[in-house]
Amino acid sequence: MSTSREDFGIAVRSALLKKGARQKFSLFFLFIISTIIFFLDFYNVKGIKLTKNLISDGLYRVSNIATSPFKLFTYTKEGASDLIFTYKENKLLKDEIERLRKEEFQVEYLTNQNDNLKKILESDTNTLSESTLAKVLIDKNSPFLKSIIINRGSSSGIAKGMPVLDGNYLVGRIVEVNFLSSRVLLLNDLNSRIPVTFGEKSNQAILTGKGGRDPAMEYLPETYEAEPNISVFTSGKDGVLIPGLPIGKTIVEEKSIKVKLFSDPNQLSFVTVQLTDAKKENF
Repeated sequence: MSTSREDFGIAVRSALLKKGARQKFSLFFLFIISTIIFFLDFYNVKGIKLTKNLISDGLYRVSNIATSPFKLFTYTKEGASDLIFTYKENKLLKDEIERLRKEEFQVEYLTNQNDNLKKILESDTNTLSESTLAKVLIDKNSPFLKSIIINRGSSSGIAKGMPVLDGNYLVGRIVEVNFLSSRVLLLNDLNSRIPVTFGEKSNQAILTGKGGRDPAMEYLPETYEAEPNISVFTSGKDGVLIPGLPIGKTIVEEKSIKVKLFSDPNQLSFVTVQLTDAKKENF
């Protein structure tokens, strides 16, 4: 048993001695090679410079390849950061553009409303001195029934039967009054009947709503010869509407005479309610 142990120890020491000898020889060999290369380079031996350059290029390329993953990670990280920043900046710019667009639309809307109000106020000073301005709240539109709701009522002095104008032009009359609102029956409503006068001879007729864009003339004089483009006004014969309010011009069709209204009843935003008493005007 002791002999086996001694043999094992000898074998280990021999292996270590051999390993140490190999390491010393390797170091010595590398020293000799380095010295030779130094002198060859120092004396500019032909071919050594090319070999040195090839080795250097190889080392540079290997180093570049080895560090590529790290560079790629850095570039990717920077690119992702730039992309996130660009996305956030783009979103902020879009939000700002949308906000400015909304403000622009609001300014345009207010400008248009202001222009409309100016036109109404400048249309007829005498009429407006005895009238009240109203805003259209609801447009009750159906195939045959045409009416609107305005934001003025009995608290503003409005009474049933009063004429409603768009500028200087008649568009309807008050048929229902509440304290703060009223309903206006438009001229093209199926239930609308307005006595009118027209032409050089002051012909009389009834303007009847048909539910369409243009009301029709009924109960014309038997001898009347239809003429287009004749101005039509209220006659005041009903004792409700004051006379002389302009309505529109005649349109001659095959079997009827219609009136093209001066004001489109489907495009009303603001109207004026005439507060003058029709009985006083007729008197």
